[in-house]
Amino acid sequence: MSECDVCGKQENMPYQCGHCGGTYCAEHRLPEAHDCPGLDNWNDPKGVFDSGFDDSVDGGSSGGSGGVADRFGVNTGPGGPLAYFRGNMTYVFLATMAIVFVLQHVVLLTLGVRAHQFLFVIHPQNPEYVWTWVTSIFSHAPFSLSHIALNGLVIYFFGRLAERQMGSKKFTLFFIGSGVLAGLGQIGIQMLQGGTTGALGASGAALAILGFVTVLNPDLTVYLYFLLPVPIWAITGFYAIISIAGVLAPGAGILGGNVGHAAHLAGLVIGLWYGKRIKDRTRIPNQIQFGGRRGGGGPGGPGGPGGRGPF
Repeated sequence: MSECDVCGKQENMPYQCGHCGGTYCAEHRLPEAHDCPGLDNWNDPKGVFDSGFDDSVDGGSSGGSGGVADRFGVNTGPGGPLAYFRGNMTYVFLATMAIVFVLQHVVLLTLGVRAHQFLFVIHPQNPEYVWTWVTSIFSHAPFSLSHIALNGLVIYFFGRLAERQMGSKKFTLFFIGSGVLAGLGQIGIQMLQGGTTGALGASGAALAILGFVTVLNPDLTVYLYFLLPVPIWAITGFYAIISIAGVLAPGAGILGGNVGHAAHLAGLVIGLWYGKRIKDRTRIPNQIQFGGRRGGGGPGGPGGPGGRGPF
């Protein structure tokens, strides 16, 4: 049995909104019946990522409202070259992480460590290498799958929830912006503490997503290993405590090593702040399972993920 997010009615076979992720009874299943925040995305013809339609659907001209893409002759409507990215930026970021991970190894094996650091690592000794502010977000520890796998899991499960609430354009800016600020925060702390290791990884952006979702629904239940129900606030609180301790006491046992605690903490703060800012305009489902019941999840082309997915 599931409870309708609007009226509280218990349903054996509830409906889940594909725009906001909420759970509803038959009476409130339509987006307009539950004041779905995703409805806002249908009224912005300027957004490359926000809407599955453009003015050409109505048979009219763009009238200059299509933004920069239209001025360069790029069709952002359904079937256009950029249409897939609407609703699918979570998958785009995951794919980019995988591609960059392969490129890292190619560079390491052919050009060496210095070239790898020059291209992929944001470093306290070279903060002027501005390209690394972005490339370091999608780079991960070479020759180790655990780093990219953990970040990928967080982004895959929680990124889709965040993208549905923000819209793909804002989610893109949020992901890259939080990743950049987390990386800069990490090397800033290293400068103060005399560190010289640099930083790489999507952990800052991933924890920004986690913080954002936590604010929207702190009681969201995450089923770890399919069985263990844990409220998301407990997971976020655990990461916050570990990150604060790691910043204040670098090198102290399990809190030390090569973990970017400052980046984690910066990402969490950004996510919590932005979640607080838009909390009243969004909805989040009441539970999520890591590998739970499956529908037609996965990328669905123009308009976003095709189906219910593992929620």
